[in-house]
Amino acid sequence: MACAMLLLTISGLLFISPSYARRKSPPRENPIDKILAQADFNPSQFAGKWYLVGVASRCGYLRDNSHRLEPVNIMASVISTAPQGSMLINTFRPSDGICWNIRQVYSPAGTPGRFILRDRGRPVDIVIGETDYRSYAIVFYQKSRQISVKLYGRNIQTSDSIVAKFEQLVTGVGLSEDLTYYFPTYGFCDSADQFHILDETKYTGV
Repeated sequence: MACAMLLLTISGLLFISPSYARRKSPPRENPIDKILAQADFNPSQFAGKWYLVGVASRCGYLRDNSHRLEPVNIMASVISTAPQGSMLINTFRPSDGICWNIRQVYSPAGTPGRFILRDRGRPVDIVIGETDYRSYAIVFYQKSRQISVKLYGRNIQTSDSIVAKFEQLVTGVGLSEDLTYYFPTYGFCDSADQFHILDETKYTGV
């Protein structure tokens, strides 16, 4: 009887083990979870104008159009009517002589300094990795498990030491110098008319 029960048990395990293993397999590690956010991140101190200095990314568009990059600057502000810590990001960039404004909401994602951006595509995970609020900010973005890194400056140009810090962090996430692009330091725009605003805040309900 004992052998019969053992055979039934083994056959039952063999029958259910494939699906059971699939159910119990550990979740895939999220790459951006390894990145630490700026300690005690303060959205109010982060608010204000930032210039995009450089980007490290495997983005094909950047690779194919690196010779014709346009200057980019953002204006960050805290949204008082949204969940605490939410930020409105207005991104200004010229295209064919016309200034565009892209409006997006960075919604808090639990830990201070971590956000999620919801637009018409897949959500983007965001981590404010390092900032002193006065001169530079290094921000990590992840979409479809691919990480990009951006260097922002309060001024059009940043110091060599900050650029070196940025490049070190870029290397730390598996990107390289060949995938790092620096943006123009002239030709910025600060406003767009009503016909050249891409409002993606509607995807967050703000």
